Formats: sequence, structure tokens, C-alpha cells
Amino acid sequence: MRTAGVTITTDVQAQGAVLVLTGDLDVRSTSELRTAIYEHLRVHGSYTDGQVLLDISGVHSVDATALKVLAAASRRARRHGGRVVLRGACPAVRRMLHLTHLIRLIELERLPISA
Repeated sequence: MRTAGVTITTDVQAQGAVLVLTGDLDVRSTSELRTAIYEHLRVHGSYTDGQVLLDISGVHSVDATALKVLAAASRRARRHGGRVVLRGACPAVRRMLHLTHLIRLIELERLPISA
């Protein structure tokens, strides 16, 4: 799905389906982002134990409106026993999560440290 500023695709991997986001997450893309996440939960929720894995390694910027959509999706997933996890968050996105205190609601994927 291509919208103003962001592309959203689904990549089915061994650990389940991953929503891959590229571009800019901002007010122009929040409606499509919300729809994609909720549809992902509806279709893949039981297969992934309710986890929505968002690969945002291709996201260049994110604004507070998009972060609020991610936080709302995280709350909704938690109500149903799931969670929203971000993969590949760049320093700018991590900084925005901390500045807005949404890091308490939105989980970042923890990767094992390689030897």
C-alpha cells in the first residue's frame, strides 16, 4: 500500500508476518497506518500470538501524530493479549519515543548481542 509519504507492505517470515514501513510516518499517513495495523492484528493475530511486528528500518522520520497511532494500536493489542513491536528504529525515532514518553507503550525489538 503506497500513500503520501509511506509505503506499507507485509513480509511473511518464519516468525510470522511483518509489516514493513518505508518513508515518512506523519499526519498524511496515519489513517493508512492505523488501518494496516488493525487489519494485520485481525488477519495474523492468532498466528503471531497477537504481536504486530513493524519493521521501520526504512522510516526516515516520524511525527507525534504517527506515534500516537502506534500508541493507540499498542493499547488495543494489549487489551487483546498482544503487543506492537518496532524493529529497526533509527535514533531519531527512538528519541521521539523517549521525548513523548511513548516508549512506555511502544516496545522496541531487542536483538541478541552477537559474539
